[in-house]
Amino acid sequence: MRPTTEQDLAKWAAGTAAVDAYVKDGMQLGLGSGTTSRWFVRALGDAVSRGLDVVGVPTSTSTGELAAEVGVPLTTLAEVDRLDIAFDGADEIDVQGTMIKGGGGSLLWERIVTDAAHRMVAMVDASKTVERLGAFPLPIEVVPFAWQSTGRSVARLLSRLGYPEADLRLRKRDGKTVVTDSGNYLIDAHLRVIEDPLALDGQLNWIPGVVENGLFSGVADEVIIGHQDGTHQIRDVTSAPAARPSTTNRGRR
Repeated sequence: MRPTTEQDLAKWAAGTAAVDAYVKDGMQLGLGSGTTSRWFVRALGDAVSRGLDVVGVPTSTSTGELAAEVGVPLTTLAEVDRLDIAFDGADEIDVQGTMIKGGGGSLLWERIVTDAAHRMVAMVDASKTVERLGAFPLPIEVVPFAWQSTGRSVARLLSRLGYPEADLRLRKRDGKTVVTDSGNYLIDAHLRVIEDPLALDGQLNWIPGVVENGLFSGVADEVIIGHQDGTHQIRDVTSAPAARPSTTNRGRR
């Protein structure tokens, strides 16, 4: 399968560059979700067909299905202690490598797989790079029980942090509530501009009922940016601050 649009070409450039630049025989990899990650998985499948020896842990059911389709061997975090590298996309990413993720609804599994990896490489097309986060709605995964109350608590926290008019919407598709692979709901917070991602990332998950949020700060080590002409660049973001402690090498920067 080849890209048919300029944006797909940029995503393909990022995904294929990730395989070429980072993946080696014997690696155990985190396989991200989203459109750019799908190009990465397809490129990985091509490499496996040529003899590359790797295994992957998918961050969503759909990624696992694609990986199986293109011949990438799969494992689980029950069978693997640590992953070498987690590869994933982003809905927005700033110059420090802080991301908004979860547009596809897989933020919880993405966070778990990334935390199990020694290294994280983000793959995006150039349109995802921004000066400040927030134009893309921030996904917040919540348990179904009393989700309305959880949403009100989220709104109170956002107001205290400077977002008194935040627009919170339960994510729906075709008139039905979206349910994640873990059986949870998603509340999308339309904030327009996020002034302090670290403050928000560091406090949202303390709200009872919030399972995870889509702000990934201090998580990526490098960012591969694909362009519509098929070229790419790699940006080092290992110096970016993190809102949370981590057991990975990134937590000891």
